[in-house]
Amino acid sequence: MSAKTLMIQGTGSGVGKSVITAAFCRWFHLQGWRVAPFKAQNMSLNSYVTADGGEMGRAQVYQAEACGIPPHVAMNPVLLKPCGDNLSQVIVMGKVVATRNAKDYYADKPRFIKEVASAFEYLKNKYEMVILEGAGSPAEINLREQDFVNMAMADMADAPVLIVGDIDRGGVFAWMKGTYDLLTPPEQDRVKGFLINKFRGDMDLLRPGVEQFEAMVQKPVLGVIPFDRELYVDEEDAIPTWDRGKRAPGQGLLDIAIIRLPRISNFTDFAPLVLEPGCAVRYVWHPDQMGNPDLIIIPGTKNTLDDMKFLKDQKLDRSILQCHREGCIVLGVCGGFQMLGKTLCDPHHIESKESEVNGLGLMDSNSTLLKKKITQQVTSSTVSSPVFGAGLIAEGYEIHMGITTFQNNPRPLFENQNGENSLNLGSCNQDGTLIGTYLHGFFDRDELRHAFLNFVRSKRGLPIPDEKLDYQKVRNDQLNRLARLISGSVDMKQVEQIMGLEKSGSLQDRQG
Repeated sequence: MSAKTLMIQGTGSGVGKSVITAAFCRWFHLQGWRVAPFKAQNMSLNSYVTADGGEMGRAQVYQAEACGIPPHVAMNPVLLKPCGDNLSQVIVMGKVVATRNAKDYYADKPRFIKEVASAFEYLKNKYEMVILEGAGSPAEINLREQDFVNMAMADMADAPVLIVGDIDRGGVFAWMKGTYDLLTPPEQDRVKGFLINKFRGDMDLLRPGVEQFEAMVQKPVLGVIPFDRELYVDEEDAIPTWDRGKRAPGQGLLDIAIIRLPRISNFTDFAPLVLEPGCAVRYVWHPDQMGNPDLIIIPGTKNTLDDMKFLKDQKLDRSILQCHREGCIVLGVCGGFQMLGKTLCDPHHIESKESEVNGLGLMDSNSTLLKKKITQQVTSSTVSSPVFGAGLIAEGYEIHMGITTFQNNPRPLFENQNGENSLNLGSCNQDGTLIGTYLHGFFDRDELRHAFLNFVRSKRGLPIPDEKLDYQKVRNDQLNRLARLISGSVDMKQVEQIMGLEKSGSLQDRQG
């Protein structure tokens, strides 16, 4: 049986395509289908490393989690990571192939289409169903010849298309109608319906608009999806608003300030902190916002040298140094780890036009960007240090193009898989108030996260809360909530008919 397909496209970026794709993935997974996600090309600074060392977008990792399957680079065969003005690092099937501007990138379109077709064929043969996601809008008429992610991909996959519009931004009917009108007649034929996302109004007031819109385009609105403030999902591009877990710093709360770098990457690293009881998490991009945090986190970035210059231009470097002198713990992750040192060097201009920039000088270290990118999953354990006791499991992944060397050895945090201490994997100063690591995702493990936060609390004289977060349970519960949100607001019977599922038989028939 050929794999069934459905493609989610949108009226523009940020309308909710990734989340709705995850929702459909989860719903069909719960119905017993072996389903996989697919996005031909993604542009994002939030990425992940698979078990075999391939790099892919976090959105497709989240969608794979919704499907109950391990992520594979075939789910996101082309990933673009912006690293400067009109420049992106190009990653194909998990490996870096070039850094290109838009014009040069599209010159290689035939190669990318070949890789995309091969990746989709792999998933189609492995799974019963593939839920595809588009990118931006299919109606960008200036990009029609270059676009292989939206309608061209739908044609390749022979996938029916649902178009998502975001009513929370306003003008949803004009946005959907304009998108539809700019499609060619064959593309319009492939569109089988529309979804209105993020609705929080009176349905009786919306219904006449839905009926008029359906009469105009002769295509159904298959669902009006409510805005759910209690839903907490991985974000792909935008810094999350974190309405669900938002708390203002106050008595007894651990005040965590994350530096909002212009080219911030992998901010999903900090999602567990937002939900953790007793923590207040906020983003900071100006000294006036800093206040007196207990913990400052300098996150990863796709352009470490230029973002270090941003800290200096904003005078945030002075605020970080002052806070540390007053007892604040400072944690640097990946690029933030490099910024803690004395110098940042980019001799091959891999990311920046600058060759060298001074860091914060908090650690006696120097970092140099190299041409070879390190992408690997890591399973390690803690060694005895001011921050951790020995023997806690640390899991995560490395994504970086540099190495850090130390003039005076700091305290190691982790040992590598060979049982050797690894200063690049994680290091701290003698009292644990300066901490750096190349390990992304280590906060996902409850025991390690709780140990780290309690260390910070002990340094800052804060109480340890009785309640503890079970992060994986929360993620699983939220994915199920997402599936219920879709099934309760979308005509899933009609979606199944659009996909031809009524001809596929029962789960028992498919398995037997």
